[in-house]
Amino acid sequence: MTIHHLSIRPIAEDVCVAPQLWPEAMAEAARMGFRAVVNNRPDFEHGPDQPTNAAIEAAARAAGLEYRFLPVSSAHQSPQDVAAMARLLDELPRPLLLFCRSGARSARLYALATMPAA
Repeated sequence: MTIHHLSIRPIAEDVCVAPQLWPEAMAEAARMGFRAVVNNRPDFEHGPDQPTNAAIEAAARAAGLEYRFLPVSSAHQSPQDVAAMARLLDELPRPLLLFCRSGARSARLYALATMPAA
């Protein structure tokens, strides 16, 4: 799947990850059947050319999507980050689209949040 030339990769039956999404991609995500979006990328992580959470959230809500902002570091996802993602996975409707700079951080956070307790 592609949104604005960005690759969307399934990581579970009803969860996909993507690289940075722009506000314009939210309507397309809704048309593709996604019901919720989670942004894992902190604002201005890559400088002023990166779209802000507020702009993406406004576009997502206008497209009828549930939207959550869970910014996490690309270098380390804390136990609190993992627990917050687990809560979002429980509460948000599916199909669900997660994104960050490349998609890897969102995929890693999803994997950590869905690991069975040891």
